[in-house]
Amino acid sequence: MVPLPPPESRGLWALGARRARPGVPDTPGIVRLLRESAQGNEALVALLDAAGVAGERHLLSAWAHLGRARARGEVRLRDRGAEFLLFVSGDDQLPRALAKVGVGAQTEEFVLVGERPREPAATLLAFGLVEDPSVYPRPPTVGVLDRLGITAEDRSALQESSWEGLVLERVAMLEMSAAKTVANAPGGPAPRPAGSPRTEQKD
Repeated sequence: MVPLPPPESRGLWALGARRARPGVPDTPGIVRLLRESAQGNEALVALLDAAGVAGERHLLSAWAHLGRARARGEVRLRDRGAEFLLFVSGDDQLPRALAKVGVGAQTEEFVLVGERPREPAATLLAFGLVEDPSVYPRPPTVGVLDRLGITAEDRSALQESSWEGLVLERVAMLEMSAAKTVANAPGGPAPRPAGSPRTEQKD
C-alpha cells in the first residue's frame, strides 16, 4: 500500500485515550461534550470505541470517502461527525454504526479523532480523557473484524496481513452505495453526536 503521509501533514489527527479513572468521565458527560464541541465549530470531532478501529489507514480512508461523498452532494446526515461514524463502520444505518464503533458505558479504550485546527491536547483535556498510545494505532485483529461485521468466512482465504484491505473495502463500498440517507429529507434522521453511546440507539 502507498505509505501514509506523516502525521503533522494530515488534516485529520487521532489518538488513543482512556478515562481519567473508572467511570470518569461518565458516558452521558461524554455525549454532552461531543454536542458542545460540535456547536459553532466546523472542524469534525468524534470519539470511537477503539475495539472497532483497525488502525490509521482505516480512519484516514473513512475521512477521505466522507469528503468525496459530500463534495458530490451525497449527504446522509447533517452532522459530519456522525456521518464519519458511518464510514468508519462501513454501515449506512447510524444505529448499527454506533453498535460497531460508538462508545458506551463499557468502553475502556477510546480513539479521539479531530480535524485541524482543533488541537489534540486541548481536545483531549476538554473531554477529561488521558492519552494512551498503546490503544491506537493498532493493526486489525479478529475482534476488530468481528466488531465491524467482517466474518471468519470473509477472511478465510486471506492472510492476516491482508485484513486491513477488507476493512478499507467496506469503507469504500459505503461511498459507492446507491442508498443515501439525506438528513434534510422528510422523515430524515435527526443528527446525533459522533460517538453517541450504543445504549441510546433509537431509530
